Amino acid sequence: MKTVVTKSFKQTVKLGTEYAKTLKKGSVVMLKGELGAGKTAFTKGIALGLNIKEDILSPTYAYMNDYSGVLYHYDCYRLSCGEEAEALGLTDYFYGNGVCVIEWAENILDVIPKNALTVTIEKISENERKITL
Repeated sequence: MKTVVTKSFKQTVKLGTEYAKTLKKGSVVMLKGELGAGKTAFTKGIALGLNIKEDILSPTYAYMNDYSGVLYHYDCYRLSCGEEAEALGLTDYFYGNGVCVIEWAENILDVIPKNALTVTIEKISENERKITL
């Protein structure tokens, strides 16, 4: 586990890009952090690191955005349990060939794979983030 302090949105994205190099097909990453902490910014970096050119948007109302089967970006903020995630078919992607990045994974913890990785993002100030990988 390592901790990095980023001082800008750009640095948070860059750290995500570097982090993507440590991931392999089928990786599941839980992003922890309050609203506005930078979870989507970090995911933008992961997407860049996976050579995804599309603009990464928070999937708040869709629950999950699929980026060409390479990256599955989840937002489970509105879910209350893993059973809801299963009913929506969201858990089907955990065991595929794409990388799953899950915001608000704590809401569906009971169905998250045991080997999932955790990244914690803490907002220090308007621009600074403490990121534990």
